[in-house]
Amino acid sequence: MTDEPETPGADHVQDDEGKAEFLSGQILIAMPGMQDPRFHRSVVYLCAHSQEGAMGLIVNKRADDLRLKDLFEKLEIPVAKTFGKAPVHYGGPVETGRGFVLHSSDYFVDEATMQVDDETSMTATLEILHAMATDQGPDQAIVALGYAGWAPGQLEAELQGNGWLACPSDEDLLFDDDADGKWDKALAKIGVHPAMLSSQGGTA
Repeated sequence: MTDEPETPGADHVQDDEGKAEFLSGQILIAMPGMQDPRFHRSVVYLCAHSQEGAMGLIVNKRADDLRLKDLFEKLEIPVAKTFGKAPVHYGGPVETGRGFVLHSSDYFVDEATMQVDDETSMTATLEILHAMATDQGPDQAIVALGYAGWAPGQLEAELQGNGWLACPSDEDLLFDDDADGKWDKALAKIGVHPAMLSSQGGTA
């Protein structure tokens, strides 16, 4: 995976009947053989996946120990609540200076919020940060800098090359404070122990 990925030959993931199967709203789990160090042991929530490509946010890596309260200070956003040690996440290698908020779907702004499924949405405007700072934001959220992006067909090729496993999403995998444990938890969700995985085959 690169910031400007080339388009591979695979058109899309197919189910047993040969129909396109897209993975928006699901979790990607990096295989041990993932060659790109930026995605080593990554857990990625797919916000969008179609024939036009895919976009997701890494939910288990922190952005250089940057705290949420520090981000609010840098953006000069007045804070009326305590965020403690809540981290800012490293969402991926694309547009690392841009912020994205992955959150529960109890918060929505027209023309700003992308609702991925019934439980999860994403908003990428300062408005949600102002809402969070005054305790008017979503019940659950993580703030990430940057995102992971795939050109048309690239993610499908990486899945077929055993670069990733996919599993259903849940609130713990997205919003739990234990970022370091999410990779193991995601594997456990699909009944896989890390020792069962080969370190060969990842080509992202």
